[in-house]
Amino acid sequence: MPYDFDTIYDRSATGSYKWTKYPADVLPMWVADMDFRVAPVIEAAVRRRADTLIYGYTHPPMALREQIVADMAERYAWHIKPEDILFMPGVVPGFNLAIDANLESGDGLAIQVPVYPPIFRAPQRWRMTPVEDGFVDNGGPGWQVDFDSFGRAMGQSKAFLLSNPHNPLGKVFTQQELEAMATACLANGTLILSDEIHCDLLFTGQRHIPMASLAPEIAQRTITLMSAGKTYNIAGLKACWLIIQNQELRTRMANAIAGVADGVNMFGLDATLAALKDGGDWKQALMVYLEANRDHLAMRVARDLPGVSMKLPEATYLAWLDCRALGLQEEAYDFFLREAKVGMNPGLDFGPQGAGHVRLNFGCPRATLDQALDRMAAAIQRR
Repeated sequence: MPYDFDTIYDRSATGSYKWTKYPADVLPMWVADMDFRVAPVIEAAVRRRADTLIYGYTHPPMALREQIVADMAERYAWHIKPEDILFMPGVVPGFNLAIDANLESGDGLAIQVPVYPPIFRAPQRWRMTPVEDGFVDNGGPGWQVDFDSFGRAMGQSKAFLLSNPHNPLGKVFTQQELEAMATACLANGTLILSDEIHCDLLFTGQRHIPMASLAPEIAQRTITLMSAGKTYNIAGLKACWLIIQNQELRTRMANAIAGVADGVNMFGLDATLAALKDGGDWKQALMVYLEANRDHLAMRVARDLPGVSMKLPEATYLAWLDCRALGLQEEAYDFFLREAKVGMNPGLDFGPQGAGHVRLNFGCPRATLDQALDRMAAAIQRR
């Protein structure tokens, strides 16, 4: 069945966070929110729920738990139980509450920078000691983990907050990398909090491996956070799930959630079940379109944006643009916002390593992507 990813929808009057942050003359290419209509199976599920006309408190259905269990087994050979799953309104509150429930003020919290702003801010938010580890850029197509540096970081950390696949770099961790990182965590008694919200957004040749799926002893030290929100463009419906196979950790997390973030949106639950059960064809078509967008973006950056470079993301619909060669006397974010009227994510929001960078969201119709790139190219040319 063909799906339409080229139609441009006017979201300006919908209360969209993405489309109301900036003035009307600015083209928003920032937050991880795609400008595509949802899959028909999700639309149908939401309409069915709306037609009930009674929107009271709702339990996550057993069918959804069973679907998640089946998905983990089929896709990752990871065998979990329905009772291993907890539901929450979102991944960000999930890892924040996990930090609060398992760490004490001043404990070391490791992150791999540059990293998604809520992860970068998490140590400060909870008065933890930030332990920042980076990646190695050897000039090749991607980034590598420095295992010696990572091991030292885990020696200072009570918990490691992982972004897998990595946001904003679009890195998909290899099995070797994950095993080495998990070994360092186990050796130091470091708890792993694994944000895997982008796990379905993989480009050709890539394979996602949940950290907890590597071995039972790793699963016992891991809290995994997943959601259909990014892949199926339903983040506003506020539903995610946590997989915690260690009963003590799971009980502690359930207590942290209770009365704070335990009410999950009924529409989000129905949309998530529809997505996981029947949304595969739409997801496959989406990834074909996003990969073409990614490649088109890379071509245009190389051809039309002198002074800007990028590595091809292996996952996500987010590109990390290196603008340092432009030689600007200001941050690239400010330059492109003012001169091109294109609103991206400032690199510094991802940590000091993000200076001179911006994150661009290419999860949009290609005409919108080209409009943004035309504006950016013109701004560079005028300069």
